[in-house]
This record gives sequence, C-alpha cells and structure tokens, in this order.
Amino acid sequence: MHFKHDVVIVGAGLAGLRAAIEVAGNADVALISKVYPTRSHSGAAQGGIAAALGNEEPDSWEWHMYDTVKGGDYLTDQHVAEILAKDAPRAVYELEHMGVPFNRTADGKIAQRAFGGHTRDFGQAAVKRACYAADRSGRVMMDTLYFEAVRKGIRIYPEFQMLDLVMKDGAAVGLIALEIATGEVHFFHCRIVLLATGGFGKVYKTTSNAFASTGDGVACAYRNGIPLEDMEFVQFHPTGLYGLGVLISEAARGEGGVLRNAAGERFMERYAPTIKDLAPRDMVSRAIFTEIREGRGIDGRDYVHLDLTHLGESKLKEKLSDISSFIKIYLGLDPAKDLVPTQPTCHYMMGGIPVTIDGQVLGVGERIVPGLYAAGECSCISLHGANRLGCNSLLDLVVFGRRAGIAMAENVRELPWTDPPDSPERKVLAGIEGLRGRSPGGGKAARLRGAMQQAMTAHCSVFRDEGSLAEGLSRIRSLREEYAGIGIDNQGKRFNSDLLEALELEGLLDIAEAIAVCALARRESRGAHSREDYPERDDARWLKHTLVLKTANGPEVSYKPVTITRFEPKPRAY
Repeated sequence: MHFKHDVVIVGAGLAGLRAAIEVAGNADVALISKVYPTRSHSGAAQGGIAAALGNEEPDSWEWHMYDTVKGGDYLTDQHVAEILAKDAPRAVYELEHMGVPFNRTADGKIAQRAFGGHTRDFGQAAVKRACYAADRSGRVMMDTLYFEAVRKGIRIYPEFQMLDLVMKDGAAVGLIALEIATGEVHFFHCRIVLLATGGFGKVYKTTSNAFASTGDGVACAYRNGIPLEDMEFVQFHPTGLYGLGVLISEAARGEGGVLRNAAGERFMERYAPTIKDLAPRDMVSRAIFTEIREGRGIDGRDYVHLDLTHLGESKLKEKLSDISSFIKIYLGLDPAKDLVPTQPTCHYMMGGIPVTIDGQVLGVGERIVPGLYAAGECSCISLHGANRLGCNSLLDLVVFGRRAGIAMAENVRELPWTDPPDSPERKVLAGIEGLRGRSPGGGKAARLRGAMQQAMTAHCSVFRDEGSLAEGLSRIRSLREEYAGIGIDNQGKRFNSDLLEALELEGLLDIAEAIAVCALARRESRGAHSREDYPERDDARWLKHTLVLKTANGPEVSYKPVTITRFEPKPRAY
C-alpha cells in the first residue's frame, strides 16, 4: 500500500514528537513508530534535563556551554553548544507549561540537582542544573508530548518498522516500512523525511538501550550514500546493574550516592578530586574498569559497588523510587540497606547522521540532502563531541527537535512533490523473500547478532588498542559475509520477530563495522574513545570530526574541522 503525507517522521521519541508538534498545522504530518509511541526509548531517561535556571544555586548559560564543550573533550562544535545552553531555560519552561510535572523547591520553583560534569565558575565545583521529575523525567516528558501530538491530530502509525529510505536524484522522496501486525510492506511518499530513530546500543552485548535500539535510521542513511560522523565515540554509562545493563541513573550519584571498591574506598576521589563521583561518564567508566583491572573489584570480580545506604529510605522513595524498584526487582537488594553491584553499560552514541543546526542532513561534501532531516540520538550535530554530559540528551531532543520542526514547517511548501522510482518497494521485498527462501541451516540472525555483540564488547569497548580493534573489525567483516547465507524459521507474516531481527541485523553489522573502522583510524585518546596505545589527546593531529562513507570497496574515512568559538582546548581535569 502507498501512503502520502507532506512530512513523515520516523520515530516517536522526544525528538520526533517535538518536531511533529512544531510542524502540525503547517503541513500534513505523520509519525511512524517501531513500537507503540509511549514505549519509545526516550521514556527510559531517568535523571533530568539540564538548564541554567539558577533556582537552587547561581548558574549561567556560559557555564553550561563551557561544561558541554569540556565534557565533550573539545570535539564539540561550540556554536552548537551555545545554542543549546542559551535555549535551555526556554525549553524547560515550555515543557512546564505543556504540563510536565517537575519536582518543586519549597518556594515553588522547578527543583534542580547536581549531575556529572555540570559545574559553576567554569569548573570550580559541582552545580545543581538538572531539572527533574523524581527519577522518571523522560517518562513524564514523553507522556506530555504524546498527549500534545494526539491533541493536534497528528497521524500516527504505531508498530511500523522502517526498512529503507527511497531516494531519487539525490533527494529523499519517501521510505519503505513494514507493518509489524500484518507483515505488509508499505511505501510512504512525502516531501520531507525526518529520521528520529534513536541510538544503536544493541551493537553491544550489555546495554541500557531498549531491544528496539538497533539504529535503523542510521543504517538506512548509511547504505543510501550518507556519511556518518564521529562513530568511534560510544558512551558507556558507569552504573548499569551488574550482568544486566539496566541503568541506575546518574541521579543516584547526584543525590549523594558514591562508588566504592572492594576495600570500601570511595575511589573517585583519586580520579576526579574536585567533583569526585560526579565526573563525566567516560572518566567514571574508565575509573571503574581501572579499579577492576588492578584487583579492586568486589570479591575479585568485574564490578564495583554503588552505595546509596546513607541516603535513607525517605529520600530514596521521594527522589529515586524507580531506581530503588529496579534494584529490588532485578537483584533482590534493598538500596537503603545493601550495596548495589554495578559496572559500565553501553548507553549513548555521540556519532550518527551529520546534520545542520536545523536538522538538515549533510551528504558527501557537506551538501544538504533535499527532503531529508534527522534529530535526536540518530543524528550528529556535533553537540556532544567525544562524550555527552548527563541531562544534555533530553535537552538536545527538545531543543533541536523543535528547530528541525520549525525548519521543516518553513521549507515543506517550497519542496515539490517528486515522483518516486518505479516499484520503490522492489528491493526491500526481494531481500525479504531471500531471507524466507533460505534454510536457517545456513545460520540464524540470533547467533550472528550474539557473535557481533561479543566481538564489539571484547574489542571496541571502554579501553581500545590497535591489535584488539583490528581483530574485532576482522570478526565483524566475517560476520557480514556470513549474513548473506542466513535464513529464518518463521514463514508467517504477522508479528514475525524472526524476520524483523534478521532485517535489523544487516544494519547493525554495517554500523558495527563503521564504529570499528573509525576507532582504528583515530590514533589518540579523547573522551569516550580511549586508546591504550595512544593514551594522550592529540589536538595537533586529531582535533577533527571523523566521517565514514559506505563504498563498494568498504568504509572510506575522511575528516572535517571542529568549530571553536569561545573556549580554546586545554587539559581536561576535574
């Protein structure tokens, strides 16, 4: 079946919803969501949204901008960080007026708490900058914006999985999606496509990401000739529940929780003496792995403890109720009495589809791709640099989701309707029939996916070196070759997860290869990219963004400069 809308937004998380709300009323806009919209992964965000409101302590947008640039290890494009920091208070008050129930101070203002890497006086001490709704900030923001989208009458297609972009003469003219409930493949014809498909944490074995976070939009853009930017920068959140990866938000440390090693020592005092447990995530994750490697993991194992016992039951119930429930449900522990086993978990992708500050996708040679936009974690606006600060993610989604929506509303009428290629679904249907026609004796997606995740976790994780990266890349390429022979057991159409996982895996393998290629090429340590064979940051050679393009001869790497405006790079210490 063919559908036709002026604007089609893929992804109903906060970036997609905020953009859709901005376009509604100016054009016929539709939202396609792989899951039911309120199950989008933005709802899993716990800690809060950053804004220099100064409600509890003095603060300024300049300090917020500085922290974002420094937190990104100076790979952040500084004009982008300035837009974010200046617009943050407006964005938070807008959410409040829409109905987001932020926690309040005693005098009725929006409450704020400390978060990793956020400081006052340009790094002198931690500052309370995170606006929050207990530990379910993303959940209430999602519900609020979804209500707005429904109120505005936006057409929503729930449980439709994007399979490919449709391009013609270098412009986006639509996309192909599979209706999960029926197994039918549909073509969506439009003037503008906005990709807001989130991250791709399922490239790794242990991740805080949802099962749906498989990078579909990123993979579709990559295979259609769009270069990807800064793919080597993968954030591992310091505190995932041991063995599971379920996230324990930085809010737990923002409220006073501390990390302890086997000796009971608060070890972050050695690594970041000024802000200790509230150092940026890349630094805390490396500190945890260092403690483990030097024999100070709990009982000699590969985890440390998060100590929340001194916070007391009342504070845990008021400020960290969901987190407390996760700990009780998944580990059978009471955080008011027990130490919590934690280890780093793959959490966020700084890299993705390169875009302008208005969400327009940049193709080869930084040329704007007509009709194609991206926002949220799948995009790379060069805001987060080499490492994202906590609470800047939700802010990124609503600030730049809105900007993309404004730009699309302005541009949609100027873009002509372009006739699509003949039978735009043909290629996708052929791929599906190929999977259905092969015996799974040639290999199953689940086995290849597990092998890919194991290889990425072993060779392209928190610590990296040339030999290990090369071995991981070789393994990923071998798995990509094996993919050509896989088949599926389930020949049915309705809710065929066997087919969906096989289709997702093709994109995940492309993404895994791009990450490994870019990580191997960058011979320095910067932010989340830590090379043990090149342990120092090298601004003379590597203060530049990586671009990787999919070609017939494999991934091709190139570079582009970082935009520096206010803050010259300097050593990063906390």
